[in-house]
Amino acid sequence: MLKLAIQKSGRLYEESMKLIKECGIEVSNNIKDQLKALATNFPMEVYFLRDDDIPQYVEDGVADIGFVGENVIYEAGKDVDVVDLLGFGKCRLSIAIKKSDKYEGVQSLQGKRIATSYPHIVQGYLANNKVDAEIHTISGSVEIAPGIGLTDVICDLVSSGSTLFMNGLKEAEIILQSECALIRSRYLNTEKEALLEKLLFRIQTVRKAKNKKYVLMNVPNDKLEAIIQVLPGMKSPTVLPLAAKGWSSLHTVLSENEFWENIQQLKNAGAEDVLVLPIEKMVI
Repeated sequence: MLKLAIQKSGRLYEESMKLIKECGIEVSNNIKDQLKALATNFPMEVYFLRDDDIPQYVEDGVADIGFVGENVIYEAGKDVDVVDLLGFGKCRLSIAIKKSDKYEGVQSLQGKRIATSYPHIVQGYLANNKVDAEIHTISGSVEIAPGIGLTDVICDLVSSGSTLFMNGLKEAEIILQSECALIRSRYLNTEKEALLEKLLFRIQTVRKAKNKKYVLMNVPNDKLEAIIQVLPGMKSPTVLPLAAKGWSSLHTVLSENEFWENIQQLKNAGAEDVLVLPIEKMVI
């Protein structure tokens, strides 16, 4: 049985559970403060943990794999492998300063006091840039540190930037881009390696379908070639004859961006009755 650790609550919990469900794995977690749950249709047990604890559990082999933010992985510095990035929980670890202050690059941090919940990442960043600064480790509410005179600047996770704005701060420099990652223990046996490969296949199948659309359109036969040049599809589009003489139905798969970038060319080339459908899974 494969043991998966995910965040018990917080920004990654919902997306982690959603991904598990999209992979066709049923896990019930309806009991408040439940710490583990069995999947009913896949040999997997899910542990619900604090995100900061997940790398340690995976390193120790208590959990075989985990879904956790890259920021937590790099801060913890545990002996685990990153297997895949999962595409959700995206944020950035940034230096932020008072709105009235100027920032002229990393050298501006020389001699400053920096409040952060990520002292190891920040210390590594400063060392790489040969900057000497004083780090104050704070577990929460980092944004208030400059306002109460504790530090000059902060380094914290940023998504929209609204929290910084409300605390009189502005983002000055990004030092780490982060998203949720799948990590694994380095000591999996053959059975668990095989289960991890099955899970990875399901995850990648779900992820390939994200932002992909199944596009159908009716096309005059004498304009098929011109339209195919605009939309070649994954390999080549599927073309099926319609009951109406001289017309065909063209089917292809496009990303959301590709569709919007090409829709006007399609219409101009003669495509009609364009239908766009979401894709749930994609096996290539």
